[in-house]
Amino acid sequence: MAVENTPARIGKTVVIRGEVKGSEDLTVDGRVEGTVSLSESRLTIGPNANVAADLSAKDILVLGQVVGNIVATGRVELRSGCLVEGDIRALRLAVEDNAVFRGKVDLTQAGSKGPDAVSGPSVGGNS
Repeated sequence: MAVENTPARIGKTVVIRGEVKGSEDLTVDGRVEGTVSLSESRLTIGPNANVAADLSAKDILVLGQVVGNIVATGRVELRSGCLVEGDIRALRLAVEDNAVFRGKVDLTQAGSKGPDAVSGPSVGGNS
């Protein structure tokens, strides 16, 4: 019987072209071209991975190479030795020394609890 906490894995020699969707944790060590969408799960791009895809997940950990946009509802981690070319939108971002990143970053706040919620029209002004 398989262990529940073990993430699904795309091995080094596997090449996928198209759309990858799921609701469990996934580790990619091979090549993926297209899109990867994991709604409430963790996506790990392994050190041997070569990904040319837009990534969407709760948390995303990058150790390998990614060309494409990254969207996370939680945290994105760029580890030492990784290469990311594309835009990142996430709640939190961690970048280690020697991680290479080319693109834009948008650190959005969930549920409009950030400073943007304060900059709306003023209420009860004393004129």
